[in-house]
Amino acid sequence: MVYNPLMKLWTSMMSGVCAAGTGSFLDSVANKLGVKVEEVSDKVNYGSDTEFSSVCAVLSATSINKFKNRVPIGDLLAGACKAQARTILNSVGQLLLNAPGRKILFQGGVAFNKAVAFFLGKLTGSEIIIPQYHEVMGALGAAVIAKQLDELGPDVELAKVEYEPTRGKSVLLRIKATKHDFFSKDTSKPLVWRNLFFPTEILNAFDCRIRTLETYAALFARKADFVKEALGNAAQKGYDQQTCSFLRMLEGMKLEKPDFVVSTSQPCQQAERVFEDLVNEYDCPDRLYSLQTPIKRQSAHAVEMMAEGLSEAIFLMEKSFGRKLELGRLEEACVLSNEAAALGRKCNELRWTSPPLVKGSEAIYNAVVFSQLWGTKDLVDIQQAYYEELLQKKEWAEKRYSIDDTHRLLWLHLPPFYDTKHLTYLESVCNAPIIFEETNFIGWSPLDPKDPLRSLATKLLESGFLDPALRVEYVKKAIPAAKFNGVVLYTHGFGRCSLADRSLSKLLRNELDKMGVPLLALEGDCMDASIDPCSTITKIASFTEALNMKRYGNIFGRVGKR
Repeated sequence: MVYNPLMKLWTSMMSGVCAAGTGSFLDSVANKLGVKVEEVSDKVNYGSDTEFSSVCAVLSATSINKFKNRVPIGDLLAGACKAQARTILNSVGQLLLNAPGRKILFQGGVAFNKAVAFFLGKLTGSEIIIPQYHEVMGALGAAVIAKQLDELGPDVELAKVEYEPTRGKSVLLRIKATKHDFFSKDTSKPLVWRNLFFPTEILNAFDCRIRTLETYAALFARKADFVKEALGNAAQKGYDQQTCSFLRMLEGMKLEKPDFVVSTSQPCQQAERVFEDLVNEYDCPDRLYSLQTPIKRQSAHAVEMMAEGLSEAIFLMEKSFGRKLELGRLEEACVLSNEAAALGRKCNELRWTSPPLVKGSEAIYNAVVFSQLWGTKDLVDIQQAYYEELLQKKEWAEKRYSIDDTHRLLWLHLPPFYDTKHLTYLESVCNAPIIFEETNFIGWSPLDPKDPLRSLATKLLESGFLDPALRVEYVKKAIPAAKFNGVVLYTHGFGRCSLADRSLSKLLRNELDKMGVPLLALEGDCMDASIDPCSTITKIASFTEALNMKRYGNIFGRVGKR
């Protein structure tokens, strides 16, 4: 935990993915070496160079046991305590990013081990202070919290945010479009696989059936048995948990053979390799086109390069489909895309400038930026219906709340598709509304129907997801415009996914620190519930308690009276 004077609140991080960051690791090591855990720090050779892995408590302890009769016990214990210190730092070290040399209070059971404190000091370059009653500070904190709640009085009532309950037409339109898109059996239309970013305006102008493969995998993620079977099939093909679970799902699913496959080289090169493996498996290796997309918006040269790539993709699809793309259809698709985008911006503006209108735990699944309906009348109709619903919800909400009555959170990246419990807990239990979601942000310039390929190339470059620095700039601009007082980043794949990796979270945290806006980074997996960390709920609770303290003067929330 670090107090940020600019934000005027505590920010915190915690481990909890496994036992490697806890005292049970040292218990295991001490037991295998026949040493009392209370005596470990006295037997450590503090000058030892011995090192052990700190990735897994079980494997590390086993590795240490192998050296029991070959390495002095003081060196073994030193290696174990260093591993413990590194694991702690790997879990929570981001908090120390801008705080070198600060004094660090070390509390809890592991703080009894002076050797771990010593190696933490060496790793951080900070003075490690162990409070006198460090082993019971958690219990003392719980007592303080109970006292604070009691002081609020016997009639305290924590006000809950409510939402206008009408289920709108846009939901039904989205369901209808999804069923039509993903389950159509109209074989008279060519089937195209795409990744999330290849422009659908081109594919819809071709009148194709489209399978956005990552979305297709997510569609089935709520079916636990289906997911287990698909991931098991992928494992038998050699795709283990080091591979993105979206891609493992695709490797383990039964897919309809495509007439053509299109993708983009950024933001995920691993996906490119899996797409290539899939087209080989489905015996259509000559039907894959990968649009080379730069990681940065560079210049007009980048637009020209991508426009040429889109032209080449069209040529190859024309050859595969046996028919030409009608330029009038592509121009019409660009016009429709502009209409949908304009309505989407109006929807976003309404949500940014109003009290909470819809639950973010539901709105995140709209994911309009990834929609394969761009370039169709269907998306225009959906966005129009959604805008009218939001107007109705705004009128309802403003009779009950002001824009400053509640927390206003921005959710970045994707949710865990198999379960909404984390978002629901954040909004319904912690009473911290998600005002907006990055997957619904429309930040690109209007398309020029008379110059469609350069316009679509520009749209890709301006969407934000291909350029981490641009994403962060969009977030920085959105925060004052929508009065966001907190940001949540779901880091799919525990920070390995290129759309939510450590580089992005580091850049984001640095910039948000300057603005005085806290970031909650939740690690997990969007598709595979079996590796969901146990600490997520605790992290969410801690984050919202800090927000409550700053906004309401207590950790519990906005207080109302019966």
